[in-house]
Amino acid sequence: MPPVSANFLLHTAIITSQVIILACGYGFIGAIFYYEYLSPPDQVANLWEHYPQELTIVITLIATVLSVITTTFFTISIKEALRHRITQPISLVELGAGVALAKGSIILRHEHLRLTTMTLFIFGVLRLLTAGWITLLTPTYFLWPFQMQGSELDISGTAFSNLLYQEFQTEGVDAIQDNSFAILNIGGTLSGVSAAGYNFGLPGIFNFNGVKYDVSTQGIVPTIESYSGSNGVPGPGGTRLGFTGGKVTVDTVSLPGKHTSLSISEGFSRNYSMWQQGLTANVSCQPMSSSQTQYVWDTSNSSVIYSNPDNVYNTITGLRLWNITANCGANVPTTQEYVTVVNASGYADPLDSGFLPSLVCPGPLDLNQSYTSLTILSEGFYKYRFLEASVCEVVPMLTTVRADYSNGLISSEVVSSTPFRPENEQLLSFIAGAIAFQCTYSQGLLSSTIGDTLYSVYSSTTNTSINDNTGNQTQVYQELEEYWRGIVEFSATFLRSGFMVVGSFPNNTVPSNLSSPVNGTMYISTIGWTRRSWTYFISILPFTIITILMFACALYSIMEAQKRNNGYKTNFDPSNPLHLIMASAEAGKASPVVPADGSLRLQGFDNHGITANERVKVQLQDDGVGKKFVKVG
Repeated sequence: MPPVSANFLLHTAIITSQVIILACGYGFIGAIFYYEYLSPPDQVANLWEHYPQELTIVITLIATVLSVITTTFFTISIKEALRHRITQPISLVELGAGVALAKGSIILRHEHLRLTTMTLFIFGVLRLLTAGWITLLTPTYFLWPFQMQGSELDISGTAFSNLLYQEFQTEGVDAIQDNSFAILNIGGTLSGVSAAGYNFGLPGIFNFNGVKYDVSTQGIVPTIESYSGSNGVPGPGGTRLGFTGGKVTVDTVSLPGKHTSLSISEGFSRNYSMWQQGLTANVSCQPMSSSQTQYVWDTSNSSVIYSNPDNVYNTITGLRLWNITANCGANVPTTQEYVTVVNASGYADPLDSGFLPSLVCPGPLDLNQSYTSLTILSEGFYKYRFLEASVCEVVPMLTTVRADYSNGLISSEVVSSTPFRPENEQLLSFIAGAIAFQCTYSQGLLSSTIGDTLYSVYSSTTNTSINDNTGNQTQVYQELEEYWRGIVEFSATFLRSGFMVVGSFPNNTVPSNLSSPVNGTMYISTIGWTRRSWTYFISILPFTIITILMFACALYSIMEAQKRNNGYKTNFDPSNPLHLIMASAEAGKASPVVPADGSLRLQGFDNHGITANERVKVQLQDDGVGKKFVKVG
């Protein structure tokens, strides 16, 4: 068996090393396209977040080392191929192009466009090696999606309506007007204020039970554990209609992906987009026309019930009792009483006092319609005189919302909605009761929360006085519509929270007949690599091209060496200018021809000759016939 030549071993080592590097690159890309998302361990990701510049330098150094290795292998392959090529006839310009490639350079000769283009192309590809490796190895920030699934309380069905009716019967009205309705009063007011102001440019962040909502609750409760708010455990009677705050149970989990071998990264942060059940209302407010006589709205029945004109402390000198009545259907009058402060003469101060009575009729404008909406009658007096006698029709809507959980805030958008059905009568009764509570307790002795909200929002968003446009208060009615919508949405969130708080159901599990599905997506913010079009393939393309050229050069060298039986001079380096000069000059003692005086006389290509020739001093001279190197010294 003939011995294996050193030339063959050299090229085998080069190609093997290069193929291993190339295989690692394509294997990495293949893993990215197979798994779709790859993320380093959390420790590495945290280091990248805190030290991005330092780790970028590390990746750049790795990419540079890989590029230098590839460039070195390519240079060796080109030199070996050129060493064999010059044993056959070759033009000097082709030799120059080969030498330029072996040295990582170019030639610029327009008369030799093919060679110029080839060297420019290979030169550019070599320069792209580092950029390609950096692109491939550098992780980027991305959102890693995971599907979520779970359940929550379903307030839209008959089962919940029956349960709510039982709660009404068991607890009675008195039981739900203690602490729970105090929360409804404060929370509902804040929700209404937030909703009313937001549409006119005011910031709106609403907090309830430790949860932050963007503008309004949209009738939802959190379905994500980290956004569930309060961790408190309610006391006796603190659940369902008696809800006073506490931890809301969450039944939502992330589903395993198709690649279960990959562990889920903790990431830098987690955002969620969930589809869940909500509740809102379409509210339409307008002045009460003279033709709407069916309501028999009467605000004229009032009397002074307390008078103390000699009050030396100048506090309350008098009180007036108001009996506000309206007909809410079947000719049955509905009455709401209020008490306001008056002066010794029985009159209120028109500038400092405000009275805005409101009365709720649990039915639509058209009293012949089904029981799926309600009506609010209102009128402003004194400093609230900008609000004429008005009618607001409130049509609650069961909705499907897309709730986005991000940066500790929940924002929701209605995707679809359906009006109430007859089986939602108990739910409508609760909403009507919550609004009636607002109507009653928002009015104090001197002012009304509703009136102050309308006045403040209007004054903060316009340059005119709210009293200048009496009779055409479009914005006022829009504010009022948003205010009532916010209260309706909050009342649904309050109701869901009460029935989903820990202790409301056995084992804190909502029964299947009372649950509705929840699904969505969790997005983990982290760093890594994702399947993004052909970017990674483009980044490794320069490396692939150089590997192909390297393989072609190695194959050519091996084949030529076998044909010539390794008979070429192994010490000759065609990319070394000294070797080219030695090959072009006369061979000194090795030549049988006597050289002319002054000619460049050099020794041969043995190790001693190359070393001796490296010390020779030469000078370019022009003897009138041509230029040549001559030996000096």
